Amino acid sequence: SKFIPNLYESDKPAIILKYNEKGYRDAKISFDSTSRVSENRVSIDITIEEGSQYYFRNIKWVGNTVHSSKVLNKILDIRKGAVYNKKTLDSRLLMNQNGRDVSSLYLDDGYLFFQVNAVEVKIENDSIDFEMRIYEGKQARVNRVTIVGNDKTNDHVIRREIRTRPGELFSRSDII
Repeated sequence: SKFIPNLYESDKPAIILKYNEKGYRDAKISFDSTSRVSENRVSIDITIEEGSQYYFRNIKWVGNTVHSSKVLNKILDIRKGAVYNKKTLDSRLLMNQNGRDVSSLYLDDGYLFFQVNAVEVKIENDSIDFEMRIYEGKQARVNRVTIVGNDKTNDHVIRREIRTRPGELFSRSDII
């Protein structure tokens, strides 16, 4: 394809992210250069320091009172010894497009102010221990449902079809 310098610069972090997905959390580009070989060709040299490949070891949950660590581990579905992948960890904690995640478990139960932070507590040789720090907060209820921009039908027709009602617990999946 055509060499576009701005796209090349934005693609370099994507290379590192791909290495991170394979467990190389310390990967970095130590050198890169581009040179014109001919009028139609460019040579790109990239030197990458991979570092060591890392693995998940122990995962501990802190601050969870609503759901047990066993339930959260089942949803997280990351086994001890699995190759470290921050992208997978993040998607299984927050807004997984392919299924259930820890965040949706809480958000569907009214915990609108829920937060989870994955903290690396120990790195030993090629293994990483994590502590999942949870803030559950209070359950939230729907106060009001407002319909704006409706020109096709009456508002009461829309209200009849939606699942979210004032006074009910907040539920992310109902709103979606």
